[in-house]
Amino acid sequence: MHAFIGILGFALLVIILWDAFESVILPRHVRRDFRFARFFFRTAWAIWSGTAERIRSVKRREAYLSYFGPLSLLQLIACWALALVLAFAMLQWAAGSALNSTGTSAGFGSDLYFSGTTFFTLGLGDITPRSSGARVLSVIEAGTGFGFLALIIAYLPTLYGAFSQREVSISLLDARAGSPPTASELLRRHSTERIYDGLSHYLRDWETWSAQLMETHLTYPFLCFFRSQHDNQSWVAAYTAILDTCALLISYGEGEVKWQAQLTFAICRHAVADLSQILYIDSRLPKSDRLPAQDLPKVRSLLIECGVPGCTEAGDAKLKELRLLYEPYLNGLSERLLMPIPSWGVDEPVRGNTVWARITSKAAIPQKHEEVETDHF
Repeated sequence: MHAFIGILGFALLVIILWDAFESVILPRHVRRDFRFARFFFRTAWAIWSGTAERIRSVKRREAYLSYFGPLSLLQLIACWALALVLAFAMLQWAAGSALNSTGTSAGFGSDLYFSGTTFFTLGLGDITPRSSGARVLSVIEAGTGFGFLALIIAYLPTLYGAFSQREVSISLLDARAGSPPTASELLRRHSTERIYDGLSHYLRDWETWSAQLMETHLTYPFLCFFRSQHDNQSWVAAYTAILDTCALLISYGEGEVKWQAQLTFAICRHAVADLSQILYIDSRLPKSDRLPAQDLPKVRSLLIECGVPGCTEAGDAKLKELRLLYEPYLNGLSERLLMPIPSWGVDEPVRGNTVWARITSKAAIPQKHEEVETDHF
């Protein structure tokens, strides 16, 4: 029995340490049928999202969901630590519970207590190892606990740095494509003067952003659950607006902006496909068509107004083909993460009460405000 518990404890120790190494330190995604971290996040998210769906208020639901990413990461670290404490306690028990204790009888409870104080390097001294084997185990556990906690704490700024870097471009998209962002609004705000100059450079920036996001979120998939500060912003919505814009420019555009749209579309589609795979999401088209056939003439008219000439029905088939390449993945990510994907925005002009409408209008700025504006673009 002692040998069996010892083997089980050693196996648990190796599994947890290897899982923590693959989840935090290893700079690449690992695909395996079972991993403790993946099982933890899938189970925790199923419970958390199931509770969120019962919250009727959108703001309260988003606020509740925003806690999951950081809180689940801390809970995962706590589970790793508790599992390691349990593993060393099992090894101490298998070694015969060779501990000197004051006021308590030797047993698994004492082994577990001693393992906890050793792992977190408390050094209380009320229980001490008696045999050489117990001393070796205590030294190994103290070193493991110190190194584990130090590495995890050291990598936390890296994780939050990746999240912050992601959110910068999403916040900047607010001023260019509205909130939630749409392809039509992005085209409108660039208009004729900047459609072939500013928009091309902007899509190049998003090509880089998408590659950076794919690099960080494939390595740390739990970052996908981190939500933006504003309720109507998300990295899924940002991808939707950029891919929609690229699909329109590829289907109906020409020249440099079409070439850049092809490059940005390729890396963005690659990113959403890979992220769907690592999250084990079944990709399927939305239940309702985001851009029905009767809206295509409006899309072509919008492109012509924005300075993309020569938009004919010949591009409709290409647009449909491109949409099938990314919409199923975006819909799957949206349903799994509870992050709504925006519409194409064809029939959604800029609202009169938005900040963008006010700063771009020629009307005089009021001298006195009764209340502070809190709306963003």
